[in-house]
Amino acid sequence: MELGSIDPKLIVFGVLAAVAAVTAVGVVAFGNPVRSALCLIVNFFTLAFLYFTLNAELLGITQIIVYTGAIMVLFLFVIMLLNLGAPDLLRESRDPKRIFGFVFGAGLFAVILSQVVLPLQGVAGTPAPDGYGAPQPLG
Repeated sequence: MELGSIDPKLIVFGVLAAVAAVTAVGVVAFGNPVRSALCLIVNFFTLAFLYFTLNAELLGITQIIVYTGAIMVLFLFVIMLLNLGAPDLLRESRDPKRIFGFVFGAGLFAVILSQVVLPLQGVAGTPAPDGYGAPQPLG
């Protein structure tokens, strides 16, 4: 694929995918539950915009209404009511389960990546049918 043949939609999709990946890591990496929940909100919005770039408008609208609108409000209320603070990081840093979890997670990520990327190598050029993902044909 030449550099001049890159579609602007592909660039937007790549930027949104990168933001979604960074905010997904932020959900897990932040020790503060409020920051983690805010990363999750940004991730939900980014996923909705990814659905819009894939012409799945109904799925994107559902993502915003159900997950970002309803479930995240519930999460934020629980965080505020429980008054959760940051965990004690000194005690957790000496735990060998943390290292094992990181190695296991990296291995699992490599296996999933190999199972997703290899089958999708020839699928990128197939266009979606007209009206794919729009609310009217689904209704």
